[in-house]
Amino acid sequence: MESKKRTSVGSGTKWEAMAGYTRAVRVGDVIHVSGTTATDENGNLVGGANAAEQARYAIQKIERAINALGGSLRDVVRTRVFVSDINHWESVARVHGEFFQNIRPVNTLVQAKLVGAEYLVEIEAEAIVGQQ
Repeated sequence: MESKKRTSVGSGTKWEAMAGYTRAVRVGDVIHVSGTTATDENGNLVGGANAAEQARYAIQKIERAINALGGSLRDVVRTRVFVSDINHWESVARVHGEFFQNIRPVNTLVQAKLVGAEYLVEIEAEAIVGQQ
């Protein structure tokens, strides 16, 4: 049986080292992206109290991780979106649509208690490279 190479990429947030995880892992043609918030590499929240702007930054951060592992957003087959307040679902969904309107991955959007009251949205993604 052939062993598949495992490659990972971090985004530089302090939590990755502290909690023992990485932003994204690629094994073979599959890329898994951790739950991603609107936190920059310096630990600052991006988007403030605007759920749509937080979602936009999180998806851009996901895109950078997937690109670093040789994929693109076109390869995304699943997203999971977590909002801290269900009233933000539509603004977050509209941002998701800006990025994925022509890609159409399967998607789940749920309300969840996120770590940190300032975080309004967290997004995960899975991609299969070259399966467009």
